[in-house]
Amino acid sequence: MPAVARLVILGLWVASSAHAGQQRNEPIDPLVLATLTAQIADRAAPFLNFRNAGDAQKWVFEMSNRLQRRIPDRKARFELLKTIQWEATRAGLDPQLVLGVIEVESGFKKYAVSSASAQGYMQVMPFWTGVFKRPRDNLFNLRTNLRYGCIILRYYLDIEKGDFFRALGRYNGSLGRPEYPNAVNAAWQGPWKYDGAKS
Repeated sequence: MPAVARLVILGLWVASSAHAGQQRNEPIDPLVLATLTAQIADRAAPFLNFRNAGDAQKWVFEMSNRLQRRIPDRKARFELLKTIQWEATRAGLDPQLVLGVIEVESGFKKYAVSSASAQGYMQVMPFWTGVFKRPRDNLFNLRTNLRYGCIILRYYLDIEKGDFFRALGRYNGSLGRPEYPNAVNAAWQGPWKYDGAKS
């Protein structure tokens, strides 16, 4: 798909506040569910997980500049970026992919709610708190939302054997349709692409 067409699709997706589709509450193998639940319950404090401090500083500086227009408060930007990098890395995801998902899902609006009731930055569906037997979890909490979103996306990638197109379709509840995966890919490989420091 030409770059211009990808950017047009991305623009259409981020034009409104939240874009979560109809994720399905499908049965999960009990062993997988136990692992996912343990990951959700982990409360380790997030930190920038890079090979060296110089790489971390470069990444934060670059990503913070890109995010400044959407989140003017420097401290809030740093907290968001630190948490994205931590949760993405521990889930085995590229932090730039997660930035792309957030761009498309919520436009970086912490309190975004979709017409399907998905919540927060990563537009997590509320049924997941029941799946993990954690009904008191607040999906508008920064760390909680990103932990859920990253773990769920990793789970879908595992189900789909690393197929990003299908995993993103599952995440959005639009499996088999190209609009959402193409929009996330355009954000991931466009405004959030980063070839500098590796975590």
